[in-house]
Amino acid sequence: MLGLVVLLGVFILLLSFFIRVRRPKNFPPGPRPWHILGNLLQLDPVNPLKDLERVKCYGNVFSIFMANYDSSWREHRRFTVTTLKNFGLGKQLKSNMGKLQSRMAWRFTINTPCVCGRVVFQAADGDSTFNDTQMGNLILELVMAGTDTISNTHRSAMLHLMTNQHVQDRCRKEIEEVLEGRTDVSFEDRHAMQYVQAVINEVQRIGYTIPLAAFHTTCKDTQLCGYQLPKGTMVIPNLSSVLHEEGQWKFPHEFNPENFLNDKGEFVKPEAFLPFSAGICVCLGEGLARMELFLFVVTLLQRFQFVWPETGGVPDLSLIFGTVCCLNPLHTL
Repeated sequence: MLGLVVLLGVFILLLSFFIRVRRPKNFPPGPRPWHILGNLLQLDPVNPLKDLERVKCYGNVFSIFMANYDSSWREHRRFTVTTLKNFGLGKQLKSNMGKLQSRMAWRFTINTPCVCGRVVFQAADGDSTFNDTQMGNLILELVMAGTDTISNTHRSAMLHLMTNQHVQDRCRKEIEEVLEGRTDVSFEDRHAMQYVQAVINEVQRIGYTIPLAAFHTTCKDTQLCGYQLPKGTMVIPNLSSVLHEEGQWKFPHEFNPENFLNDKGEFVKPEAFLPFSAGICVCLGEGLARMELFLFVVTLLQRFQFVWPETGGVPDLSLIFGTVCCLNPLHTL
């Protein structure tokens, strides 16, 4: 009996080896996939970016076989976008920018019943995917996406400022010149803080908290760089590749705010700067994230000086790959 099972397993493996998974005509090239599993087993779960670098031999656009997502994902994304716009990230947030720090938590709290009520109302539709499980998943995703990414970016900013004291000093000098003794910081102050903006953007570039952008899928037959993508093809932008592309940056592999400054010292944002995503469906909280990063960094530099301890050894700037990329945890002294 055991021999029969082994023989059957060997037969299936040989069959999978000889029967190739055919790519559509004029489809981007890529590594050979396995039946059912596709290229899933060929990706390192610890750091799949290394494997994506390896398949660059196929060109700037390559293909791998994975699972897809259905209309349920798109339906819940539309709900999330609409809810965020109506309850915190839309016109009212912009009109109350000056009261953000004192009202943000209260604003979301008082609208919680409205959000839940909307889910319950839509769940009444028998064909709807809105239910308790999906609502819990949405809340979990929003909390994780809105806290883990921002906190890791803040930690990266503090570490790079500690290891580059001249950058920190120049930021603090610019902040003092712009605020002129004021203790409150407004998001509008960013226009006068060219160097601070360059530093914050450089932190996002060198740290690439989100190495792989949100997955997209083609809604119709599409052409990309000369290749034909059939309807339903999943497209995964590799942001880490763009953020470190040698032809796009002055210093692609090192922390240097000059990547975002022109010859006159003015802040510029290159087209290759895509820390949130690429295409139309970008990060839902991009506007809020930019605001948080600026207000937190400026406020902290106003009040504190960050110094790497002499007994701390050489700072570890290597990234840990996970749901988001992050630096190794810093120890509290």
